[in-house]
Amino acid sequence: MADNIPVKSFLNEVGNISQFTGRFFSQWYRPRYEISEFIRQCYFIGYKSLPLIGLTGFIMGLVLTMQLRPTMVDYGVESQIPAIVGIAIIREIGPVLTALIFAGKIGSSIGAELGSMKVTEQIDAMEVSGTNPFKYLVVSRVLAATLMLPILTILSDAVSLYGSYLGVNIRGQTSSSLFWIQVIESIDFYDVLPAFIKTYFFGFAVGIIGCYKGYNSSKGTEGVGRSANSAVVVSSIIIFILDLLAVQITDLLGYN
Repeated sequence: MADNIPVKSFLNEVGNISQFTGRFFSQWYRPRYEISEFIRQCYFIGYKSLPLIGLTGFIMGLVLTMQLRPTMVDYGVESQIPAIVGIAIIREIGPVLTALIFAGKIGSSIGAELGSMKVTEQIDAMEVSGTNPFKYLVVSRVLAATLMLPILTILSDAVSLYGSYLGVNIRGQTSSSLFWIQVIESIDFYDVLPAFIKTYFFGFAVGIIGCYKGYNSSKGTEGVGRSANSAVVVSSIIIFILDLLAVQITDLLGYN
């Protein structure tokens, strides 16, 4: 009987998250619309995340190019570095790594913020005052996370490719125009579209998990810490699962 406890706990958690997600979909389109809170969350979730994600993307492109270069030289295809790095960043590395950084920063932040509001009974106070806390706190944050992550991914990809350009020129000499021509010619619409679409699902997962963990936090300040930590862990796992599903779907559709 004890062996079934972890399984039961897991299934209960999945059911609770599904119910929480269903509540989001039942309320997001209904008035009253919290436009000002949504814009404020877009600013904090998007703009405030840009420096960390930009720096991570730049280092990713630079290091990937420098690590790849010796192998490419050994095989005599050094000139293909821009094309290979471009494909890797646009199709897979850029979206997934950006989503993981996003989960670490935004997922934990949302979980800690809502968890703190929960244990200090601010959410209960909002309900008593006639405000819909779920609409104000959860819907605005989930929509902002869903919208901002694709934009951040595009910016991260661009910065990563610029870092790759600098990496190519550390031990060689490639003009800017030649580098970007090789990158652009190596990718097509079916490389960009699936990678872009799945970032919306990544952003939604980070937002909904962070809000769920924070909104259902308990046990005082200890519970707030647990909510922030579990929001990052669960969001990261879901990102990998969604990415695996996206790869399988695009493969079935013939996009790979």
